Amino acid sequence: MSLLDRLLHRKPDPRGTMLPLYQAVVHRGRAVHWYVEGGVPDTLDGRFDMIAAVLTLVLLRLEQADLRHESVWLTELFIDDMEGQLRQIGIGDLVVGKHVGRMMSALGGRLSAYREGLAPGGDLNAALRRNLYRGEPVADAAVADVEARLRAFAAALESFAPERLLCGELPG
Repeated sequence: MSLLDRLLHRKPDPRGTMLPLYQAVVHRGRAVHWYVEGGVPDTLDGRFDMIAAVLTLVLLRLEQADLRHESVWLTELFIDDMEGQLRQIGIGDLVVGKHVGRMMSALGGRLSAYREGLAPGGDLNAALRRNLYRGEPVADAAVADVEARLRAFAAALESFAPERLLCGELPG
């Protein structure tokens, strides 16, 4: 291959391999039951928080499987999507970076909070009230519904083959 060929040859973006998984995460985070039975606000913030909750559990599973690159690529897809969503609702170039920075900080906080909440003796209920519901009043039954579903999802992810995740599958 000549120098010119090498310079013009573009390698495919490795993040593309994670697109099916990211789409599955978004689909799971937009499921109606979170907003009806779970009482998650059906707002821009509520949808962000729910997708971030599902994404967090998937990222924790990828971390457990020592799939660091894939975890980074999945996170980058999330960032790109959130940036696009901000631009679509009219957030301008001058402040979009600040918003994305806050979103990344929020995702990092949720990773820590949900990891601790799911650990033996952890208080996932309190973590959800703080992060998913942002401290707003919510019915105990709604939080219990979301907590039970997220715990079941986290448990299913633990025994789910990482190769299946990388193909874009999520456990039922």
